[in-house]
This record gives sequence, C-alpha cells and structure tokens, in this order.
Amino acid sequence: MWPIALLVVVLLSLASASAQIATAPAPAAEFDVIVYGGTSGGVASAVQAARMGKRVLLLVPGRHLGGMTSGGLGWTDMGRPEIVGGLAREFYHRVYVHYQSDAAWKHGTREKFAEAKGQGANAIDSKRQVMWVFEPGAAEKVFGDMVREAGVTVVLNERLDLKDGVTKDGSRILSIRTERGATYAASVFIDATYEGDLMAKAGVSYALGREASDAYGETINGIQAAAATKNQLPRGVDAYIIKGDPASGLLPGVNPDAGGADGTGDKRIQAYCYRMCLTDVRENRVRVEKPAAYDEKQYELLFRAIEAGQKDAFFKLDLMPNRKTDSNNASGISTDLIGMNYVYPEGDYATRERIARAHEMWQRGLVWTLQNHSRVPKEIREKYGKWGLPKDEFIDTNHWPHQLYVREARRMTGEMIVTERSVVADTASRAIALGGYSMDSHNVQRHVDSAGHVRNEGDVQIRLSKPYRIDYGVILPKPGECSNLMVTFCVSATHAAFSTIRMEPVFMELGQCAGTAACLAIDGKSSVQQVPYESLRTKLLADGAVLEWEGKP
Repeated sequence: MWPIALLVVVLLSLASASAQIATAPAPAAEFDVIVYGGTSGGVASAVQAARMGKRVLLLVPGRHLGGMTSGGLGWTDMGRPEIVGGLAREFYHRVYVHYQSDAAWKHGTREKFAEAKGQGANAIDSKRQVMWVFEPGAAEKVFGDMVREAGVTVVLNERLDLKDGVTKDGSRILSIRTERGATYAASVFIDATYEGDLMAKAGVSYALGREASDAYGETINGIQAAAATKNQLPRGVDAYIIKGDPASGLLPGVNPDAGGADGTGDKRIQAYCYRMCLTDVRENRVRVEKPAAYDEKQYELLFRAIEAGQKDAFFKLDLMPNRKTDSNNASGISTDLIGMNYVYPEGDYATRERIARAHEMWQRGLVWTLQNHSRVPKEIREKYGKWGLPKDEFIDTNHWPHQLYVREARRMTGEMIVTERSVVADTASRAIALGGYSMDSHNVQRHVDSAGHVRNEGDVQIRLSKPYRIDYGVILPKPGECSNLMVTFCVSATHAAFSTIRMEPVFMELGQCAGTAACLAIDGKSSVQQVPYESLRTKLLADGAVLEWEGKP
C-alpha cells in the first residue's frame, strides 16, 4: 500500500519559478507503466505511455524534470535537424512557441536572436517551427506542461533503494521500493536514468569503461593516446610539481603513463562537467565567489597552460536567449574534471553527491581563477570577468545547474550490442530512431608523455557521413535477465557507439519508443522483447518518428 504521505498532492516546482504543476497519485498501488528517471527521455516515455491510455507513474530521484535538457544543455546536439521526430520534435516545437511570446524576451529580442546559430543549424528554425537553443527554465516549463497535459502521475525525490529495491519473479520485475520505503508495482518498467540503477539492481548485465578495440572489431575504442588531438593541452606543459623534477611528484590528476597501448580496454569513464549557465547582464548576474575550500594547487595545470600560450577557450560562451550561455568544455584545460568520476556509476548516493560537489567546486574555482587570479593575464581576466550566474535560473540550487553532465555511466549488455561498425555501416533492421551526431567521447585521463609533459587522453571525434538507424534491440535486456524492462539511456552499445547515441534528442526518441513498446507489450500480454516490430514501427510513424533517411552523405 502507498504511505499516507504519498497520497497527498505532489507539487512539481519549475526552475522558472513561474508555474507549478500539481499531480495527485492515484490510490491504487499498481500502475501499468513505471518510468524511473525524470530526464528528458523519462518524460518522453511517460508522456507517450499516458497518451496511449495507460496509468503511468514517473518517479523522479531529484526535484526537477528534464535532466540535462533543463540542466544547462540548451545548445542542442542534434546532428541533423531533419532526423529529429516524434516527441523530441514536439518538445523543440513547444520551445519555439514559448519564445514566440514577447514576454519570454527580457534581455534582447526575438528578432535580434533570429540570426543566432546552434549546433549545425540556426537557433530558431522558423521553417520547421522548432527552436534548438533555449534557457534551462524554459525547457523545464515545457516538460512540466507535457506531463501535466498527458495526465502522468509524478512523484519527486524518490530514489531507488540501492540495497534491496527490486522485487522480481523470474525474469519479471514485480515492484520497486524507494529509500523512504514506498513500494510501486507495474506491468512494465523503464529505466530512464543516466546511471542505470534500476537496470543494474534488476540483474541486467552491463559494461563499464572502454572495451578493447579488437573486442568488437572497432578502431576508436580503448585507450586512444595518439588520436586525442581535440581538447588537448598546449605542448610543453611540465607534468611535475617542481618543473623538470620527477622526484617532486606529479601534478594533481596526472597519471604516470597512459595505462597501455592504444586500443587496450580499461575501466575509465569519459569526463563529466556541469553545463554552466552564465550571463553578462548586470541586473541579472550573481558573481561567482571564490570557493571556501579553494586550493590553488588544483589549478596549476591551468596556469602552466596559459604560460604555454593558451589565451582563450577555457569554456564556451554559446549564447542562448536573454544573454545567457550554455558554457561547456572547450579545450584541454576547461570545465571537464578529467579522471575524477571513475567510481561514480557504481557509487552510492553519498559517493555520487561527493563527486558532483567536487565538479561544482572545480568549475566555480575555474571561473573565479580566470576572473581574479594574479597568475592569469589581465586580458583573460577582463574577457571572462563580466560573466556570472543568472539570478532567474536554478533558484533552488544557488543558481548552479541541478544536473551533473553524466556523459556515460553503465552501458547495458542487452539483446544486441551496437558497435562502431554497425553505426558506420547502418546495419539496424528494426529502426526506432535515427542518430546523426559525431562519435564524440571526451577525455578520460591525463598522463605523462615521454618528454615529461602532460597530455590528455580519450577525446575522440569522428564525423559520420550520414545518419544511421538505431535498432529496437538497443533498449532491450536479454530476455532471460529481464522481460518487462527497457533502458533508454544506458543502452546496449560499446563505448565507441554510445558516444554518438548519447545525445538528448535521441534520448527522447528512444524514450518515446520505450513508452510505445510498453503499451504494446501490455496490450499483447507479451514480454517487451516479443513486441512485434511492425506494430511498433506503425505506431512510431503515426506519432511522427523519423525512421529512414533519404538524403545524400
């Protein structure tokens, strides 16, 4: 039975502080579909299943909807605009509609922003009536509207019990239990988290880190020291605490070597960061203060990179509406806290919070250092000195994004495994979405080269000549491991293939597919693996999905 506390109205407070959604959990203990994770993909799964007439519960481990899409990633990684369909396309259309109102423009105008660029497309696409660049608060408002209109039951601050939170009967999940003791039952479950906790606790196989390139006949998996040329440090940055003296020890975060030959597998994870939202509008700006635990030694690589010639690209200043930015990693010494996230995927909640806090403090310290430190040249201090945190974003998290950018964590070892080769050759036979972004993995470590200099390793950027189909099997566990669970972010892919699939528009499209398949499995009284693909394809196409690409490479 539901605890009495869960029978009261649950308030979903939006980061824009302009609206609230009230959802009242139904008195029944069982739902048709439970989606665990309030990410963009989780919202898509829940909305799709609810629109198909099912009783849907969206369990959100935190306080916000939208994950990275409402957490600062307002410069959309879409690959090609024409391949984004379904609920993802609807989301970007709703963002477009939001910004049609003059009231949405407080600092600047729509007309002035009309020429702004996004990733591979104009920020505002009037022809398609979509908008690819947007503020965090606007994104969360749109997600809130979507779940409310669909009639999704939303419960916030409900984290899975990591010790004994999944009850199964054979290959079927019967119910899940949260930290505070609430138990929820359903016919089908969807793991839409960035970490894959429900998947892991349900006994589904998964991988961590990088496979060896020869494990699946790939070329860019495993250690990639020779290929790591983007987001690289300037040449000549000394690796030792006392320059030229190995006996003095290595600088913080630097490994003595790369750990093996190129192509060798390891358990390292590509770097995380926060997508900082900054503004230079004085009346809306909060200065980034020096962190209380600031340690100058942690920024020695930054000082040495500047001494070696780096003058800019310490973080991006990609403009969003109202003079705000999506500030992502931009170079070899930037917002990514390289090598400090390896235990995050398997960590408990306290461990993850500690790692997230370390990332926040690194980035706050980075901004403060660039703006104030005497070892930073005046021209650099002046360039970055005008930026601060916006007062009207992330109100309840001290104006800092609520979502750490978990670029990769666990990856399911499912019914099929997508590899670099299957992406490039476009071999999928049961398309549920299209991908088109580059194979994009950020650095995973820093190490010393033969000259005693620091090099970054792991950043791989491979452009694709054309979009590729993503197979239904990418979200399906092996039937014997779990027959009523789908996984929409920690999908069944190698590290190399995951690096292109992991983008937010694709995440929403996979979420919509999972919501659709959940309903078809319930109606057909089958496992999720037994859902007829033609039925799934027909419904996805009817709901606006883009499953084929006819353009030129």
